[in-house]
Amino acid sequence: MTHAAPVLTTERLTKAYGARQAVSDLDLEVHPGEVFGFLGPNGAGKTTTIRMLLGLVRPTRGRVALFGRDLAMHADDVLPRVGALVEAPAFYPYLSGRDNLRAVASVLGAASQYRLDEVLELVDLRGRQRDRVRSYSLGMKQRLGVATALLDDPDLLVLDEPANGLDPAGIREMRDLMRSLAAAGKTVFLSSHVLAEVQQICDRVGIISRGRLVEVAPVADLMTGRGEFEVHTDDPAAALLAVLGQSWGATARIEAGALVAASPTGRGWGLLDFLVRAGFRPDGLVERRQTLEDIFLELTGTGHGALN
Repeated sequence: MTHAAPVLTTERLTKAYGARQAVSDLDLEVHPGEVFGFLGPNGAGKTTTIRMLLGLVRPTRGRVALFGRDLAMHADDVLPRVGALVEAPAFYPYLSGRDNLRAVASVLGAASQYRLDEVLELVDLRGRQRDRVRSYSLGMKQRLGVATALLDDPDLLVLDEPANGLDPAGIREMRDLMRSLAAAGKTVFLSSHVLAEVQQICDRVGIISRGRLVEVAPVADLMTGRGEFEVHTDDPAAALLAVLGQSWGATARIEAGALVAASPTGRGWGLLDFLVRAGFRPDGLVERRQTLEDIFLELTGTGHGALN
């Protein structure tokens, strides 16, 4: 990961509506060229945060800096370098995809007119650019929305739920698009509840719950789990008692007939060595790996119905 100055920084970013704090003391950094996932359950403060990042909502306190410059003081300079898709895009259904883009480009300025072909290629709509938008699938409309955000050739893309409502094919298309944008050098700030996709495309994630940031970490680090291993033995109950008697074995347990435990060395061979010395015969060992959804539910204390 590059050590260049952050593209996006928030410092103690807070938004209160009366006595209710929607966002509290949020500190974030997003680095050049990364895909950063911003996750949280319903009402966690994701959309409020995104609106503050784009200057659409004024913070109660704290600050946002884009490209190293304070947003409140330099909005006219920094916001043109940001492309955003905050809500479901609205298009003229009777116009073609290309003509819808041309209408947006006419507002943005002459330079955007020259990028029509490029952005249509980026979002894989070149072959359908002459078709009326009313014939587009939801996934195509979402990709056209991303195309509008790309017209000004932004350095930072802020996308709020770009895969919302998409079928599996549309989600896959959006995943491929995010990857291609990152490969093209764009920095992407992505809010999404499709955690399996975030797991595949994001470099780092920030998880927000009740307006407060509860975790920021590289996805790869989160996925390594808690250093636990699953071991099958002839007598898992007796093996559990042996492990629980060790200082490193306090979280050991039986799941689906297998012993799940940490290791005295942090590596699988350490647990196997202990069990063999204790008189057990392990049949096999597998490292436990958490999914991003497991981590999300653990950190936010939410159920599976609260990810939107």
